[in-house]
Amino acid sequence: MKVILFGATGMVGQGVLRECLLDPGVERVLAVGRSPTGQRDPKLVELIHDNFTDYSVIEPQLTGYDACFFCLGVSSIGMDEARYRHLTYDITLAAATTLARLNPGMVFTYVTGRGTDSTEQGAVMWARVKGSTENDLLKLPFKAAYMFRPAGIQPLHGVSSKTGWVQAIYVATSPLLSFLVRVAPSYMTTSEQLGRAMLKVARDGYPKPVLESEDINSL
Repeated sequence: MKVILFGATGMVGQGVLRECLLDPGVERVLAVGRSPTGQRDPKLVELIHDNFTDYSVIEPQLTGYDACFFCLGVSSIGMDEARYRHLTYDITLAAATTLARLNPGMVFTYVTGRGTDSTEQGAVMWARVKGSTENDLLKLPFKAAYMFRPAGIQPLHGVSSKTGWVQAIYVATSPLLSFLVRVAPSYMTTSEQLGRAMLKVARDGYPKPVLESEDINSL
């Protein structure tokens, strides 16, 4: 399986990249991003690209892939809806629309979050925008598309947040997070479980297109 990964330098993307590189069934990983991952592996190819709304100049390098794991995301804190929609909906759909045209046999997996609003009518801004993004991704002509909605994610194996205070919280609460992974799978997963689950649905599919935290952990 050949995989395209967006967001490989973020916390979620770091975990997914690790599992892709460890998986013997993954032949190649193309990491598309604005900055290098800092990793070296025979499977890993990095493509530096700074315009996430236009892929025309790199389209030849995006063909021939079986799966895409889209792990880009931003916090909505302090952001108005128009800006958040651009960074969430516009950027995701620009990549997905391009990939659906170039790779119609592709499985596309998008990381959203618990509480996403599929009705697009709720009071919570980020949840509406995420819901709109999910809904329109599911309309694209991929072989299949899956929306992953983790709640809490415990970073493992050196995976870390780029935000210092967030990483400090993860370090301080690590024992508690490990406990919650075991006793509350509806509310907590790990970066390892998330990456493995994404690989499994890319290979084998799943009965429903939207996966909550308990689905991720069961996979």
